[in-house]
Formats: sequence, structure tokens, C-alpha cells
Amino acid sequence: MGSTEIREQIRRRLDSVTAVDDADEVDPATPVTQPGWLDADAPAPGPRVRFAPGRRGVAALASVAVIAAGVGGVVVWRDRPVPQAVAPLPAASTVDEISEISARTASSVPDAAPEIVVSVVGLVHAGGLVRLPDGSRIADALAAAGGAREGADLLGLNLAQKLADGDQVLVGLAPPPGSVPVAGSASVGPGAAGDTAGGPVNLNTATEEQLDELPGVGPVTATSIIEWRTENGSFTDVEQLGEVDGIGPARLEKLRDLVIVR
Repeated sequence: MGSTEIREQIRRRLDSVTAVDDADEVDPATPVTQPGWLDADAPAPGPRVRFAPGRRGVAALASVAVIAAGVGGVVVWRDRPVPQAVAPLPAASTVDEISEISARTASSVPDAAPEIVVSVVGLVHAGGLVRLPDGSRIADALAAAGGAREGADLLGLNLAQKLADGDQVLVGLAPPPGSVPVAGSASVGPGAAGDTAGGPVNLNTATEEQLDELPGVGPVTATSIIEWRTENGSFTDVEQLGEVDGIGPARLEKLRDLVIVR
């Protein structure tokens, strides 16, 4: 059947359904037009396309929708924010509390006690440099040096005398009973040469005048002692005085308790 015949059939049906009566309100002067697709020159309407997936298609679409919803739910669940506990904030301290804590901390740290260094030589068990608290006395220095040896002269020392940093305590030999007392011990302050009147004379640092004041040693013997020290170096033992010209065994015996070697 051609397109012309189809149009004729449709036109006849439309005429029978939409017949217009003379009593209608339509203006007779207004021409009645027919749809453009009924014209002979108009192309015939094409077939209408309708999407009909069927039962299997609907089931497949439903499965895809369920899978997509499940994937979206998993993604949303994994990206959800995780709550974390917040550490409690420390209580704010007032200025007075901070000052009190600082003062308590400062008072709990003891200050380092000042020390002094004293030299203890002579008839002691452990002579040398000893460290003592500031304000110590000669008795403390002797105790730190191991105490005095037997026969040491303690009468020449004021055991209650306070010591200063750099002092030296000389502990000499006590004189035999009945002999002339000799002040064999003394304390020497810092800056002294180590040879004072009444104390042992250091053979390695004594001057010619100091040696001349020793009993039995005159200017000539004092000069000989200094010459021997210059030629041979420092004395290492008091007995080496016997090698000096003018000092025999008798004179050496008199000088043995009056000189020291340091």
C-alpha cells in the first residue's frame, strides 16, 4: 500500500471523527487547515522507536544498579572521618604559681661549695696538694694529707689557723728532748718562695742570703751550694749537700733538719 492511500484513509477517518457542524462557533470565513503531514507532498511519518529491554534487560539493569550502590557505599565508608581523642589541655598556671615553682626549684639546687687548694709537705703520710672546703684550718689540711708522721713537729703549727687558697703547710722534725728547740714547721702563704725564717730552707729555690743564714754556712759555703746546683741541677736529696765543697759530715748533720728538697 502506497503512502497516498495511507493519507486518504487517515483523512477519511479524521473527517468522520472531527466533522464540523454548521452550528459550531467556528468562523465560516476561517479556512480549516489540515495537518501538514497529510499533504500529498509531505513525507510519510517514519516508524516510532520504543525502548523495550525486556525482563532480562530489566534484571541486568537492576544488578548493575545494586553493584554501583554497593561500590559507592564502600567508598563512602572508607572515607568517613575517624574520631580521635583529644589530649586534655594542661591547667593554666598563674603568675604567682610560676614564681613559686621557680623559687622552689632554685632553692632545691644547692650551690657548689667553694674549694681551696693547699700544699702539705714534710713529715706527713700523703704529702702534696689537697682540696679543702673554703674556711678549712691547718688541722684539716694535715688530716687530708694522711696525718703527721711520728716525730713530726706540731708545736710550730697553729692547728686552728685558717687557710687560704695557695697556702703551704710545712711539717718539720721535732727537736730531740733537751736540745735547743727549732721551729721546724710553718705555714706559708701564697706567693712565698717556700723559705721563711724559722722554717726549712728549700735547697733548690733558696738564695745565697737565705743559705748564709743557716748555722755553719757562711758566704763561701752558700756560694758553693749555688754553684753545685747550677752545675748538677736541682737537689734530689738532702744528703747531696755532702758533695758541696766545705760541707763535711758534721756540718751535714747540723743542716739535715734545717733544709728540705722540693
